Amino acid sequence: MSKLDQVLILDPPADLKFKGPFTDVVTTNLKLKNPSDRRVCFKVKTTAPRRYCVRPNSGVIEPGATVTISVMLQPFDYDPNEKSKHKFMVQTIFAPPNVTDMEALWKDAKPDDLMDSKLRCVFELPSENDKVNDVEATKATPVLNSAKSDSPLSSMAAAKPSGGALDDSEMKRVMTECKRLQLEMGKMAEENMKLKDDGIRMRKAARSDHMTSNSSTLLGRESSATSLPSLLVVIAAIFIGFFLGKFIL
Repeated sequence: MSKLDQVLILDPPADLKFKGPFTDVVTTNLKLKNPSDRRVCFKVKTTAPRRYCVRPNSGVIEPGATVTISVMLQPFDYDPNEKSKHKFMVQTIFAPPNVTDMEALWKDAKPDDLMDSKLRCVFELPSENDKVNDVEATKATPVLNSAKSDSPLSSMAAAKPSGGALDDSEMKRVMTECKRLQLEMGKMAEENMKLKDDGIRMRKAARSDHMTSNSSTLLGRESSATSLPSLLVVIAAIFIGFFLGKFIL
């Protein structure tokens, strides 16, 4: 009996690429898609288990579902002249009904029921263009952060998680809030101008009242000065009339 073809679709299908430098953990992803109408059990094996961490390294994929596997290469001293001999194998089998013991399933599996796919590991060092782009991105990051901190939305964005992106509803809410703040600023500017105009009118009115009161005081003084001689004339006339009356009588 011929061996069964792999039922899962692997992405990437043949090579797992790891881009250096390898002074830190380097992670690449492997996607397993189940296009069949049956549940499929999988297990990931490697020829260098001490050099890699695989999460998850086994499990069950439902019909039509996709599982993403993280393959983490541990730091090591990379030699460009040494070709990688590391390989991975994805082994699969159709899951029987009500499977519970995965270890027993793999242990008792018949070779004719197993399907497998092999992938080789490829190590790559960053090119000169990648290094230049990384340096430019590093330099541009502080500028972008500064621009974001100076923007009117920085205080609102600070409440958001740093790793999360705004969806459409959140962006609409932010834009609505921004428009509301702009309208309030416009109203405050109008009220400020109105207060300035009222202050100018009040100062003009105060000056006008002051000038009017000064004019009234001056007029009062003039009328008092004018009435004083007239009163003296009347008194003098009374005395003259009194004396003339005595002489005549």
